[in-house]
Amino acid sequence: MSLARVYSRVMLGVDAIEVCVEAHLSSGLPGFAIVGMPETTVRESKERVRSAIINSGLEFPDGRITVNLAPADLPKSGAQFDLAIALGILQASCQIPNDCLDNIEIMGELALQGEVRGIQGAVPAILAARKLKREIILPAANAAEADLVGYERIGIVSALTDYLEHVRTGKDLKRSNGKHGPLNPMDKTPAGFLHVKGQLFARRAVELAAAGSHNLLMIGPPGCGKTLLANNLIKLLPPLGEQHAMEVAAIRSVAGESIDACHITRPPMRSPHHSATHVALVGGGNRVNPGEISLAHRGVLFLDEFTEFKPSTLDALREPIENGEITVSRANYRVKFPARFQLVAAMNPCPCGNASDTRRECRCSSDRVSRYLGRLSGPLLDRMDLLVELPSLTQAELLERGQDNDDQSRWIQAAAAIQRCRQIQIQRAGKLNNELHGDELTMHCGLTTPLRKLLATTMDQLGMSARAVHRVIKVARTIADYEESQEIGRTHLLEAISYRRSRCVQKLGNL
Repeated sequence: MSLARVYSRVMLGVDAIEVCVEAHLSSGLPGFAIVGMPETTVRESKERVRSAIINSGLEFPDGRITVNLAPADLPKSGAQFDLAIALGILQASCQIPNDCLDNIEIMGELALQGEVRGIQGAVPAILAARKLKREIILPAANAAEADLVGYERIGIVSALTDYLEHVRTGKDLKRSNGKHGPLNPMDKTPAGFLHVKGQLFARRAVELAAAGSHNLLMIGPPGCGKTLLANNLIKLLPPLGEQHAMEVAAIRSVAGESIDACHITRPPMRSPHHSATHVALVGGGNRVNPGEISLAHRGVLFLDEFTEFKPSTLDALREPIENGEITVSRANYRVKFPARFQLVAAMNPCPCGNASDTRRECRCSSDRVSRYLGRLSGPLLDRMDLLVELPSLTQAELLERGQDNDDQSRWIQAAAAIQRCRQIQIQRAGKLNNELHGDELTMHCGLTTPLRKLLATTMDQLGMSARAVHRVIKVARTIADYEESQEIGRTHLLEAISYRRSRCVQKLGNL
C-alpha cells in the first residue's frame, strides 16, 4: 500500500478542527514534502519524523514521500502532527497493518529517539473525538487531561514503538480510566474576611458582586484593603459546574498551562501586571493564543493599579465585557475565544494616593488628578456595575483584634447566601443577572411606577447613560435576590444607585 490516511486535530481558538493526514509514497528521487499550508513547526517535523523512525529500529522508506494536511486552506501550526505523519508513512510503506489507523485520531510530538512528547490542546481534541465516538491516541504527558475529561476510548503512548507493538502483537495500550479525577469543589483555605479590618460597605459590595457576577471598581488610598477584598471575592464564588469546568480546562489546555484536576471546579482568577500588553490581555500573537481575559473565563479578572494600564489596552475590554467572547482576526482566518469574566479593578484616587485620606495631605494638583482619572474612558466606566470608595483605616481599626468566630460565621453565611442567590437567578432566567440583556431586563427586572420615576429623576441628576441605568437595575435585582425578595423594592434600588454616587465616582465622570 503506497497511500495511508490518518486523522489528527489542529487548534483554532478553543476548537479542535479535524485534519486528515495523507501520506503517499511514489518512485523517484528521494524527497519528503509536506503540503497543506504548514507553518514552520509543521515543516520542521520532516526531520523529527525521519530521525524518530530510524532510531526506533524501523526503515525510513526510499523514494518520494508526500504528506498532505487537509483541508489545505486551513493554516496548520504546532508539532502535534508528528506521530500521525510517522504512522502514516509506516502504513504507506507496509510496515504496519493497513487497517490499524481506521477511525482513529492521533496526536503527539516526536523526539529524535522516538519518544512522544506532550501537546497543547489535548482537552478540546478529546472532546471533539468523543463527539464523533472515535478512539484517540495521546502522549503520556497528557494523561492527566485525558483522565479529567473522562472518555474511555483514549490510548496513551510514551514512544512510537508503543503503538507499533500494539498493532503488531495486540498488546493493550495504557488507557485513560474513563472517569473524572477527584474534585475538590471548595477552597479549604482560611476565610479571608478574617484579615479585613473595617470596610463594611466595601465588604457588602464584594458580596453583591459575587452574588450577581457584577463588575466591581474599588477606589481608595494605599493599604485600605482593596487587593485583600478582591482575593476574598474569588473565594466566595461557588464551584463551577461540569460544563463550565470543561470550558476552563479547554482554554488552559490550548494555552499550554498546567491543569490541576483536583481543583478544576474552582473559578479561575487572573491578576496580570499593569505593564501587560494588549496582546497579553486580549489574546493574539504569531500563533494565536488566549489572553488573560480568556484565561479568566467563568472567573475573575483582577486589574490592580487600574489607571496604570494603557488606556488603549483597557478599552479593548469593552466588547468582551458585553459579548462574553473575543475575536482575534488574521489575514486569512479569525479565531474566537470565550471571555465571560467578572472584572474587578482597584485604583488610587490620585497619583499620590492621598486624595481621599483625611490624615494625609494630597500632593497632586487638580490638573494632575484630572489627567490621572482621565485615563479611564467613560464607556469603560459605564460597564462597571459597582463603584465603591474605600476610606483610609484609622490606627484603631488596623490594630483592633477581630472576633475570629464572628467573622468565620459571617464568611460561611455570606458564601451560602451567594450560592443561594445565584441559584435563584439561574432558575428564573437560566443565567446570572449580569448577563441579562434587552427584553430579559423587562421580564425579570421589572420596576413599579414609583421606582421608575425615582430612577428617571436620578438619571437626570447624575447624568447616567442608558447602559449605566441598565446596570443599576441589574444590581438592584441582585440585591433583591440576595435578600430573598420576589420584587425589587425601593431600598434595593436606592442601594444600587448609591454605588454610583460617591465623590470619587463623580470625579470619574458623573456616573
